[in-house]
Amino acid sequence: MSALADRVMTYVRNVEQAIEALRTSTNGRGEVSELIELAEAYLKDTLHYFKVGDYETALATISYAEGLLDALRILKLSEVNWRKPSELAKSASRKVFVAGTFDIIHPGHIGYLKYAWGLGRVVAVVSTDESVRRIKGREPIIPARQRAEVLEAMEYVTKARVGYEDDMFRVVEEEKPDVILLGPNQPFTEDEVKRALRSRGINAAVIRMPNIVNCQLCSTSSIVKRILEMSGELASFLRNH
Repeated sequence: MSALADRVMTYVRNVEQAIEALRTSTNGRGEVSELIELAEAYLKDTLHYFKVGDYETALATISYAEGLLDALRILKLSEVNWRKPSELAKSASRKVFVAGTFDIIHPGHIGYLKYAWGLGRVVAVVSTDESVRRIKGREPIIPARQRAEVLEAMEYVTKARVGYEDDMFRVVEEEKPDVILLGPNQPFTEDEVKRALRSRGINAAVIRMPNIVNCQLCSTSSIVKRILEMSGELASFLRNH
């Protein structure tokens, strides 16, 4: 990434933390909420332009967002606390690697990706269709390239791609991440991953997301089960009516 890209991402981190703090402290007051929502819209524009490599336009849109939030401070409508760029520079330039099937996107995936985004720029790798068949013992519901396309459209993901069937660490060697973030229930330990990485000369940090996102349908299997139940209920309804 270029110095301009890192600069844009530093501004993004600052605007994100400012918006989060404002959301907590303002309690939805009308004029304040309107400016925050407009700043969030410019923030989303920035992430779009950043993904397509248009860093100049991204810098312009994030500057608009920053200016709107500063207006709240100038007009004494709300306090806005900006962090020093030096405090944000590390996460702005850090590349964070996540991997998974990502078959049917659910809140568990969102929590994982959001946590990764808090650490740096996210590269998300989806399992190949053959890997899903081999590891999960079933056909993937969504083809791998379509799963990657969905992830790439998400604001927490800078880049998404399909992994390799023959070697799960080959994509890590190509992406050269600074951090590998394991999901809370991925079936291998941090030490196992570190040993495999070190054997290939990869010195990325390996950490695990500490908390599982809990909800009624926070797994692909539970979603599929619910769909099948609803299909059975519908079939029964049609037979009886």
